[in-house]
Amino acid sequence: MKKLIFLLALYFGGMSCTSQQTKGNDTTIKQNKEDDGEWDLTVIDSQFDYFMNAIAKPKSMYSLETLRNRNRSLVNEWNSYYMSGRYRNIIESSIDYDPNENYGLDFEYKLYQVFAFVNWKYKLRFTGLSAMDYSR
Repeated sequence: MKKLIFLLALYFGGMSCTSQQTKGNDTTIKQNKEDDGEWDLTVIDSQFDYFMNAIAKPKSMYSLETLRNRNRSLVNEWNSYYMSGRYRNIIESSIDYDPNENYGLDFEYKLYQVFAFVNWKYKLRFTGLSAMDYSR
């Protein structure tokens, strides 16, 4: 799990160095396990906050099992793009995701929304995203 967050942090950190990012847009991902045993994923990016508040579908629309299945598929697709070198300017690291780990609904939802955010911001289409989560 630490590798997943580290790799996502590298990805978003690398994205802040590309010409696609606007000046002053700092992106960081922090992962930690809360006292109650639930994993938490924090993405610090003004555009991600906007996306989560204004564009992302509410968490109540998803079940934990649905998010786990979609995240498993999306992580595999992400890693496939990374290994093949496709979308090199967007995908700069792989994601280490253990589908057997119980990350909890909040974490699974935020991870899923990271993929939806990348689709929204960079128009990168993932086959594992639900049709309602594709940006227009």
